[in-house]
Parts: sequence; structure tokens; C-alpha cells
Amino acid sequence: MALSARNRLSGTVTQIRHGDVVSEVTLELDDGQTVTGVITENSVERLGLETGDEATAVVKASEVMFEV
Repeated sequence: MALSARNRLSGTVTQIRHGDVVSEVTLELDDGQTVTGVITENSVERLGLETGDEATAVVKASEVMFEV
């Protein structure tokens, strides 16, 4: 599969918080930082995601906000 998104963050799944419709998935990156995203529960099941799996978060954002 080819994607146009260039922001790819690879790491290890450290936590999956399952919900009825969506799940929160946390990856620990190689440098120890974490990234968390929300995907559908169906996607978690279809991908077979489990804690300890290697995975890549692909980020394609149309908006970024900063607050100080």
C-alpha cells in the first residue's frame, strides 16, 4: 500500500483502551516518547492489534493547534 502521508511514527503498542465504538492506542517510540491515537474498535480487531506489537502511526493532519 502506498500513502501520501509522510509523518510516520513507528514503535511498540504499550496500551489499548478498548471502548464500545473506538479504542485509544498508545505507541512507545524508539526514543521513549509516546504517541496516542483513537481508532475504531473494528480497526483494532481487523489489524489484530495487541499490546507488544510493532506498529506505525501515520499522521495526516489538516490542522495543528498550539497553546501557551
